[in-house]
Amino acid sequence: MLYIGSHVGYNKNSGLLGSVEEALSYDANTFMFYTGAPQNTIRFSIDKNLKEKGLSLMKEHGMILDKVIVHAPYIINLANPDPEKHQFAISFLKQEVKRCEELGINKMVLHPGSHVGSGIDAGIESIIDGLNEVMKDNHSVCILLETMAGKGSEVGSNFNEIKKIIDGVGNKELIGVCLDTCHLHDAGYDISEFDKLLDEFDEIIGLSYVKCVHINDSKNICGAKKDRHENLGKGYIGLDNLLKVIYNKRLDGISMILETPYINDLPPYKEEIKLIRDNAR
Repeated sequence: MLYIGSHVGYNKNSGLLGSVEEALSYDANTFMFYTGAPQNTIRFSIDKNLKEKGLSLMKEHGMILDKVIVHAPYIINLANPDPEKHQFAISFLKQEVKRCEELGINKMVLHPGSHVGSGIDAGIESIIDGLNEVMKDNHSVCILLETMAGKGSEVGSNFNEIKKIIDGVGNKELIGVCLDTCHLHDAGYDISEFDKLLDEFDEIIGLSYVKCVHINDSKNICGAKKDRHENLGKGYIGLDNLLKVIYNKRLDGISMILETPYINDLPPYKEEIKLIRDNAR
């Protein structure tokens, strides 16, 4: 079963209902959203009425809540060596987990973080420490570490780094991975050999940890470590290679989420979802 959707908005006035309506307008059967602005700490309370209306609309259209993804805000950096900033990241991530629990959503994508000069090993230890602290109060939300492009001091641009983090997490039931095609490509992984890539991932980490895939083309050559998303078929990965990811039988049933750029200030998701379905493999 193909579960395909995109990033959608979520705001105070329309809540979860607005997110579902936007996803349906793209002919999507799943979606991803931030529970508030990704670049700041401003948050509004979850409107239970809008939540229930959203859940009802999802049920009406056959959407499955288990396939919906929340993305943690960018400002959470568990790898930061500064004690105050590290503690802020833990505290804010705990709040985001609680918001997911309120909404009934059980998967949240998280950028592992940037070590900002402390070194990759120190960054990984900080991330492990932060995740274990967050999971003391987390009973149902699986945190999905996103594979990163490797720009700056990012942690998690290769499978061994992701594995080290997972190995250090006490509760393995609450940790997973989100593969991002643009990030993998920019980090140096060959998407055109995707089955070999999955073999490597399975050997190092285990395919059972993959809970979400971000589908993005890339503006950069393989290994550029830049992280600049491109629309499907317009970048260096190419539509054919992305379709091989989307329709890979080993990823069947996993949520596929588009994060491609707007075109002329308009979301391309309805057209890109149609393109994907029209080229079913």
